[in-house]
Amino acid sequence: MTEPSSFAKQGSTAEVEEGLGFAPKFDADGLVTAVVTDVKSGDVLMVAHMNAQALRNTIQSGEAWFYSRSRKKLWKKGESSGHVQRIVELRVDCDQDALWLKVEQEGPGACHTGRRSCFYRAVPLGQTGDVKLEFRNADKAFDPTAVYPGVGDKTRR
Repeated sequence: MTEPSSFAKQGSTAEVEEGLGFAPKFDADGLVTAVVTDVKSGDVLMVAHMNAQALRNTIQSGEAWFYSRSRKKLWKKGESSGHVQRIVELRVDCDQDALWLKVEQEGPGACHTGRRSCFYRAVPLGQTGDVKLEFRNADKAFDPTAVYPGVGDKTRR
């Protein structure tokens, strides 16, 4: 059996910012934010959260794992859709409280709404009054009801 990945303890600012020890700074809920981008295009596909186990699973398997805050459970990207994210590179920011996953996205999309990216709407700047979103690159890449059980269910995320 393989030894589980272990993380360094948060040390001094200099150790965290300049050292080689991986010491992720989990928030009060035990989570760290993970930004996921397509390694080829650079497009942001999604933002999710990882707990220590999801991070360990990601490091050991080379595939993206996350923690659902609403469902309060660990999940592997692609476990129901087949749209797996294979990690090409995993980076951590300067104070180790955010992660950047560069991935090869299998399947047509990363978003549970059926789109390639979760970022398919823009907030136009300079608006006054009620701010209205604009769709950008929002075409459906796949039928979410065919791959995700419970799509439309508010507990899905």
